[in-house]
Amino acid sequence: MGNDLIGQYSPGTSLLHRLDARAKLINLLLLAISLVLVKNVIGYFWICGLLVLLYHYSGISVRPALSSMKKLSGFFLLILFMNAFFFSTQDALWQWWIFHLTREGVWHGIQVIFCICPLMLLSNLLLQTTKPMEITSAISRLLKPLALFHLPSQEIAMILSVAVQFIPILSKEADTIKKAQVARGARFDSKHLADRARSYLPLVVPVFLAAFKRADELATAMEARGYRSASHRTVRPAPALTRQDMGSIVDTCREKQITTVCM
Repeated sequence: MGNDLIGQYSPGTSLLHRLDARAKLINLLLLAISLVLVKNVIGYFWICGLLVLLYHYSGISVRPALSSMKKLSGFFLLILFMNAFFFSTQDALWQWWIFHLTREGVWHGIQVIFCICPLMLLSNLLLQTTKPMEITSAISRLLKPLALFHLPSQEIAMILSVAVQFIPILSKEADTIKKAQVARGARFDSKHLADRARSYLPLVVPVFLAAFKRADELATAMEARGYRSASHRTVRPAPALTRQDMGSIVDTCREKQITTVCM
């Protein structure tokens, strides 16, 4: 797989590549909170500017992520439609039957979309600048306090890591099957919604079968290597967070404060 595949780790020497995975996850959480708190255009422009800087200094191309988001345009339009016509029934600009078009609903739909898109770009940046095992280890260490409540933090971390790593694999699998269907006459670019829906239906079963096959192969490989339970594995001591790691978290907190002021 190419390094430009969304969600695929891309080796590099940038500051983002060198940051501790725990710091990256904390920063991602803080930025996600900022996205939820943003309520106006100025705040969104501020976050978009931060995204441009992060991608620029990481050396990661944003085009694959934007291309992947473009494929979800129908999903975003559905979110906008549901909010525009069902969010509120007061001061409707237009109404018919159960549909009530309101300014409040349209703005809320735009807010949801502008919250999801930057979060997807930030998540992709995290995956492309962090090794899978580092993500697993960081999640396990950040969830370690859950052991006080007898929750298996290491198993949860392993499940989340495997699920995340399956995203680019299944994406490539779906793209391969899609090209094969196009060669057989499938009309994915048809202007008629019904034709496009019928073209996408044959993708569902092969992709699910591929996912189950990959999962079975992974389980067999882990069992063959003696993997039984994460709770009985030896864990390398966690390295201390460096000044760069702590500085990035402090800068993200400042960014969150600025975003809150922009509200």
